[in-house]
Amino acid sequence: MQIIGKNMKNEIRHLGVVDTVDVGLIKVRITQTSACSSCKMSGNCNASESKEKVVDVYCDNHYGLRTGDNVIVIASQRTGFLAVLLSSVIPLIILVAVLAIAFVITQSEVSAALFSLCSLIPYYLILYYMREKIRVKLSFHIDPLSVNTFGDNGVKL
Repeated sequence: MQIIGKNMKNEIRHLGVVDTVDVGLIKVRITQTSACSSCKMSGNCNASESKEKVVDVYCDNHYGLRTGDNVIVIASQRTGFLAVLLSSVIPLIILVAVLAIAFVITQSEVSAALFSLCSLIPYYLILYYMREKIRVKLSFHIDPLSVNTFGDNGVKL
């Protein structure tokens, strides 16, 4: 089981393997699977999918991790909500608001659509220039995988 799930602290945990270790940065490879990928019939079905992703964990390597070590990548549920807010909700609100206002002013659908799309350029530029502050808020944590942390079935003991 790749996704360990949420615990009582509202944390999202994924099993992963250390890909690279640098000073202040550990890259962890996790396999993100769809809910039906654990089904016995997933090999014969087109609906199941899994993706391998590399997650950057900015931290000191105080556990002495090496490439190939199994770890747990932890993100708070709040981190997930903030990521969705910044990447989807706020741009959608900007897009719809500017579309409505531009259509009322110009009475042209094409102009309104162009204005609304162009209105996202400043938003994404602001995100780009604030990326270091955002990175701190959207950070992951890492714990080494040990026998005492999880049982054989991936459930926290």
